[in-house]
Amino acid sequence: MEMERVLWVGIAIGLVFSNWVVGYEQYHFNETELSLLEAHEASLSYAGTERNNLLLVGLTLIQNAAAKGAVCLDGTLPGYHWHRGYGSGANSWLINLEGGGWCNNIRTCVYRKKTRRGSSDFMEKEIPFTGILSNKAEENPDFFNWNRVKLRYCDGASFTGDSEDETAELQFRGQRIWAAAMEDLMSKGMRFANQALLSGCSAGGLATIIHCDEFRGLFPRTTKVKCLSDAGLFLDVIDVSGGHTLRNLYSGVVGLQGAQKNLPQICTNHLDPISCFFPQNLIASVKTPLFILNAAYDSWQIQSSLAPPSADPHGYWQQCRLNHAKCTGPQIQFLQGFRNHMLNAIKYFSRSKQNGLFINSCFSHCQTERQDTWFADNSPVIRNKAIALAVGDWYFDRAGVKAIDCPYPCDNTCHHLIFR
Repeated sequence: MEMERVLWVGIAIGLVFSNWVVGYEQYHFNETELSLLEAHEASLSYAGTERNNLLLVGLTLIQNAAAKGAVCLDGTLPGYHWHRGYGSGANSWLINLEGGGWCNNIRTCVYRKKTRRGSSDFMEKEIPFTGILSNKAEENPDFFNWNRVKLRYCDGASFTGDSEDETAELQFRGQRIWAAAMEDLMSKGMRFANQALLSGCSAGGLATIIHCDEFRGLFPRTTKVKCLSDAGLFLDVIDVSGGHTLRNLYSGVVGLQGAQKNLPQICTNHLDPISCFFPQNLIASVKTPLFILNAAYDSWQIQSSLAPPSADPHGYWQQCRLNHAKCTGPQIQFLQGFRNHMLNAIKYFSRSKQNGLFINSCFSHCQTERQDTWFADNSPVIRNKAIALAVGDWYFDRAGVKAIDCPYPCDNTCHHLIFR
């Protein structure tokens, strides 16, 4: 029996009820969300952290955003959480783009605007900063004293849309939110940065790839600027029924939200806009140094792209979707094919000396913002190096990092996500 840290996430009809065991402690969360995993991104970040020991950081609304039309889906102001840097990190800035899926039609966007993913009225007034956002050197060795900012995600298109639907009272203003937030932070001292890192997880990891060169362009040449995409490598793959679940979803997102004009032109010049929402068609042309961190068996992609219930009407994949240990031989083989697809997608990207890579053979999703996966005594490692140290080595040019794990089930340091 391989040793593994398991995080249990429970499912109930309509309500998502999560409960995972960390050491001897159990945390429970109640939440209604479109996607199981999105419901748990925030709550999972507590894993491995003492609840009463958490750094809670307040929400700042961007007051002048409305004048620029930079508003959430429901027209409320966008916002971020900022914990100031100090000492040697006073002029260093880490910008973290929040994740949380997408909305691809009027129905899902109208639902979303009544949640924290579509309205600042529903956002938590303060959130815990853990993992890459932690202010403790023993939890976050390289970035603990930087200015650390989490930009809240309330547009539903990875900060790329720019249109509206007046009838449904929906504002699709992700690109404007991105611009307004950057302008606001520049005015609050980010313009003096001597080093900066743009990061994000899931839909925020995709946003990081899309906006990486734009972020670079905010700063003078002398500023060290890099980007880190965590669990953002969403692949354009065929699902278990032979269909294109994720491509169909992205088609709705890009079309509805008018994202085309804000996607990297180097891609849209020769590919259709939906293809240019897939990172595999963007990463090779990003000029700024980029680090790709991804689980080879990304839980979100297994659940929502590869084997969603819509592509699996007879429930053949239901058990495997929730718990990798219940996958059959042929199912594991199919998932190994997905991993191969991922490795092919990064082949050209990984040849560049300035880029970094950490692809671990885990069933997980988002590993930078959770303390237990970012940097802890039993964090996931590749060749004995934890994610925080791999990212730090790459950012500060202490070492080149191109870490690709052997295929499942060889890695016994994984913190697999298991749903029930």
